[in-house]
Amino acid sequence: MANLSMTQLKTRNSASRFSFNFSKKVYPRPSRVDFKVFASEGQVSEPDLSVKVNGLHMPNPFVIGSGPPGTNYTVMKRAFDEGWGGVIAKTVSLDAAKVINVTPRYARLRANANGSAKGEIIGWQNIELISDRPLETMLKEFKQLKEEYPDRILIASIMEEYNKAAWEELIDRVEQTGIDAIEINFSCPHGMPERKMGAAVGQDCALLEEVCGWINAKATVPVWAKMTPNITDISQPARVALSSGCEGIAAINTIMSVMGINLNTLRPEPCVEGYSTPGGYSAKAVHPIALGKVMSIAKMMKSEFDSENYSLSAIGGVETGGDAAEFILLGANTVQVCTGVMMHGYGLVKKLSLELKDFMKKHNFTSIEDFRGASLQYFTTHTDLVHRRQEAIKQRKAIKKGLQSDKDWTGDGFVKESESMVSN
Repeated sequence: MANLSMTQLKTRNSASRFSFNFSKKVYPRPSRVDFKVFASEGQVSEPDLSVKVNGLHMPNPFVIGSGPPGTNYTVMKRAFDEGWGGVIAKTVSLDAAKVINVTPRYARLRANANGSAKGEIIGWQNIELISDRPLETMLKEFKQLKEEYPDRILIASIMEEYNKAAWEELIDRVEQTGIDAIEINFSCPHGMPERKMGAAVGQDCALLEEVCGWINAKATVPVWAKMTPNITDISQPARVALSSGCEGIAAINTIMSVMGINLNTLRPEPCVEGYSTPGGYSAKAVHPIALGKVMSIAKMMKSEFDSENYSLSAIGGVETGGDAAEFILLGANTVQVCTGVMMHGYGLVKKLSLELKDFMKKHNFTSIEDFRGASLQYFTTHTDLVHRRQEAIKQRKAIKKGLQSDKDWTGDGFVKESESMVSN
């Protein structure tokens, strides 16, 4: 991996705004990246999808999200060959022997009657854990990928127990492979919460601050914190992660769910020897929820952090270029796809790119930065909506007061129309 020049991250601490209390610490860490975020320079007739995020150049904003599509060398190589802007590998930990998956581990929700095998898939649930492959094997494959694709972006997703030494060892080992950045899995909604892994950290802001401190003191590449939606206010842990040194936020991971009950067998799905467990919900049905969470994070980042020095990677139900455009309009720099690849294949990136370009042409946008965050300004409070509505009605009434020309006279309203033009 090419060495990157780096400048010290500066943040505005907003911990005092939280509804909980924890001490704010300043964590010494290596400065990592000169990470101004912008689209590539130069205007061309064809829209330019390329982005530069935290110092990392990508040909387009589409990134393989951590999960089965990044589970081994073969599939990650396929993603690069198909043209994905970047790949985030399936989450790894030091001891893969503790990770034991079951089958079946997926369930799907279709847009029709319960139990039917027909109809469009709108929801997807998984009870899959992180990678069960030996860490040494995954590291070898990371190194091989970076040797073969030195100009492509490979991001390691990592997760560990509540143990500083373990986090430090894992970071050191993945960085030695030449990966370009690290995404921290603070968001897996199921599996091993008793070991303070995944969402168990992302839901506890005091714990999150401490672990982020360990990570950012050790890491020498950009760090993205992946947020769980299974929390009341997702902007709170995102704020903590950024204040504790992370360069980026990724959101959302899957939503804790029970997919459904089979009305013939009376058993929950997915059914493993007659039993199941709550799992993570994804695909098209979660897209509106993801938009809401990303909007909340983006507004917080815009108001409290230097938006050019931080990045936001949006995730949730992306199957079209329009889905991606919505996230970018809310302020996302990149858009991750995981379940969409599982349903439609790695070639989906070509469709996403063409549809995003069509959107850009429609609005005369030449780069991603031309419209990134453009829709964020239109979100406000309900109280403000009431005020805006009242003002709009008042203005319309003012315009309609008095007839403007002879053609506006009506027989039925003649008297009232005459009265409307009387001067007091």
